[in-house]
Amino acid sequence: MSASLFQLLRRDLGMLLFGGRRGGTMLPLLFFLAVAMLFPFAVGPDPRLLARTGGGVIWVAALLAAILPLDRLIEPDIELGFFDQWALRGIAEEWIVTVRVLAHWLSFGPPLMLAAIVSAALLGLDGQTLKLVELGLLAGTPGLAALGVMVAAVTAGLRGGAALAGLLVIPLAVPLLVFGAGSLATGGESGIALTAAVSLVLLAMTPFAAGAAVRAARG
Repeated sequence: MSASLFQLLRRDLGMLLFGGRRGGTMLPLLFFLAVAMLFPFAVGPDPRLLARTGGGVIWVAALLAAILPLDRLIEPDIELGFFDQWALRGIAEEWIVTVRVLAHWLSFGPPLMLAAIVSAALLGLDGQTLKLVELGLLAGTPGLAALGVMVAAVTAGLRGGAALAGLLVIPLAVPLLVFGAGSLATGGESGIALTAAVSLVLLAMTPFAAGAAVRAARG
């Protein structure tokens, strides 16, 4: 079982990191950096305004970047019959979803945390704010990955499922954004702890909710 899951993780990472014509992990990363570069042009060069709002902009950009690969997370494997093959090999959907969440997070979470350093320089964030941003992203991006996989499973097979998944993820991710960006406003770590708590809840729910949704879509 462990060897099969490791092979599945390698496959999923390859699919998400090197997505061919769909851009792989570079598309969310470039989108994230583009938002950070364009925001100063939209609000003006006032350094105090940029420093006050830049952290929130990074969080919104992280959410939007996490939404981009939703159409590749679940539905293609259902259409190609891969979930049926894995079921015949005795691998439960819950395990497959757990591996998919990990692969999704590895494909965008650490790269966005590195890109946040560049974004902080563009937005004029100081070292303490950057530290809170990085801690918040470390706590919150696993929850975004879990939420993305869960919504992708629920909307798999529906007409316009990719667009619907994006519309569903945004309101459901509000608690992560509120607590993550709120920690920047208060200057404390209580918001980061709440962000981590929401992430843990999503990580615990996703294998069972997404697994059930995949079984329904297969049927």
